[in-house]
Amino acid sequence: MKTVEVKLKDHSYPIYIGSGLISKPELFHPYVNGRQVMVVSNETVAPLYLEKILGSIQSAEIKSVILPDGEQYKNLETLNTVFDGLLKSRYSRQSVLLALGGGVVGDMTGFAAACYQRGVDFIQVPTTLLAQVDSSVGGKTGVNHALGKNMIGAFHQPVAVITDTDTLDTLEDRQFVAGMAEVIKYGLINDSDFYSWLENTIDKLMSRDKEALAYVIEQSCLNKARVVERDEKETSIRAILNLGHTFGHAIETITGYTKWLHGEGVGVGMLMAAEMSKKLGWLSSEDVSRVSGLLKKANLPTSIPKEISSQQMIEAMAVDKKVQNNKIRLVLLKAIGDAIITDDFDQNLLIETIEDYRL
Repeated sequence: MKTVEVKLKDHSYPIYIGSGLISKPELFHPYVNGRQVMVVSNETVAPLYLEKILGSIQSAEIKSVILPDGEQYKNLETLNTVFDGLLKSRYSRQSVLLALGGGVVGDMTGFAAACYQRGVDFIQVPTTLLAQVDSSVGGKTGVNHALGKNMIGAFHQPVAVITDTDTLDTLEDRQFVAGMAEVIKYGLINDSDFYSWLENTIDKLMSRDKEALAYVIEQSCLNKARVVERDEKETSIRAILNLGHTFGHAIETITGYTKWLHGEGVGVGMLMAAEMSKKLGWLSSEDVSRVSGLLKKANLPTSIPKEISSQQMIEAMAVDKKVQNNKIRLVLLKAIGDAIITDDFDQNLLIETIEDYRL
């Protein structure tokens, strides 16, 4: 088992990474210890892992809430079912929520924990690659709105992240591929050596080599932890973790959160960010080809549907948490491994970039 520490000023916590961890009561005991526990999962994950989790939690009272599966259910209406479960069972301020699932479950459970009685503890048990390398770490929680992704939420850190790599054995291929986008992101934003390693190891990763995957999860968590430690509430440098996300979130919003997975949108969004960086004179054509090549080897999309217009994209991108003074800010690349946040660009270049990838 590997352990990565997220060291924050007011609240630090461990990320445990290894095989068979959801069957180890000793990992859960320090964080539950007889308290009321509400496990939040979804219809896909619960049949696979809920009984194992319940067997590992030694608590006075354990209940579960099972949500529908899908990004389209990441909303306030669905979130209310978690509050219904907590209130009907009279859960106290000393209760603990446990998120068993992917990024949607983790984000919603964390937001419920942030809100319930003004804040209770929660544990992340991520079961998708995307959640294991990204969304379970850092305390960003929330839900979507029809007009914008993740626009309603709170910063609320977990007390622990327990990442059982065995859960990837049951992860469908499309979800696995979506997670690879966030892995690639870490190399692009601040770790060129890791990016080169990914280029050389992508075939092993796509065949789900367990040793390579364990390394990827650990390195991704280390990369994210170091950024979050510097800027927990995303007032500055943490925004680099959103490389490709402004483009990707726009695609998800336009398509109603039903056609594109988050990682798929981020994948093509990173390629558009690389192209935009080239147009600004920072990246070379070879750099953009490297990004495109790795995305293709990871089976991620490298274009968006032609029916999505550049005007739709611009309007959706304007509803983004990085917007300041009505100006779209983007995470772009000075080089592979060197990301910046900027609004200093001609919007015509942004439109031109979007048009380049409408195929």
